[in-house]
Amino acid sequence: MKKYLFMAIVAGLVFSLSLGNPQLSRAEKIGFINVEEVLTNSDIGKTAGEDLKKSYEKTRKTIQDQEKALQRLKDEMEKQRPVLTEKAMKDKEQAYQKKFRDYQDLVKDANDDIQGRRQEFLGKNVPEIMKIVGNIGEKEGYTLIMDLSNPTIAYHSKDNNLTQRVTQEFNKLKKSR
Repeated sequence: MKKYLFMAIVAGLVFSLSLGNPQLSRAEKIGFINVEEVLTNSDIGKTAGEDLKKSYEKTRKTIQDQEKALQRLKDEMEKQRPVLTEKAMKDKEQAYQKKFRDYQDLVKDANDDIQGRRQEFLGKNVPEIMKIVGNIGEKEGYTLIMDLSNPTIAYHSKDNNLTQRVTQEFNKLKKSR
């Protein structure tokens, strides 16, 4: 809701300034960037994405193996149910529940690891991208540069989209290190 309010205020301000002074409206320079696209398409973003995918695939195999083992254990319990004593069945169910909790922990840990690595990547790189955007904005006299990965923008002209340029600058910055 705050985002919509902010966008409405910005739109109203730009509109009212253009009505009051036509010369001022022509002086406004607004640019657009898609930070998610920069992160995804930059060289370092592609490498990080590949690393996450490899890690995910390795963990996925382990998770699938545990799922199969759980299913086998469950099927075995169901087949043996008629011939097992109540105590033996209860012991098997407890063993199954323990393995199921271990499985849930594995899935949670895998998801937490991927999220943590993504957050670390974002924490390191988004501030650098914003610095590049700020430098471009100052050097070229932009009044406003908006992030398109924020879905509250209803319309924008493709003319001032700086995403490609910021991706190139970000690649240069990372290569120079």
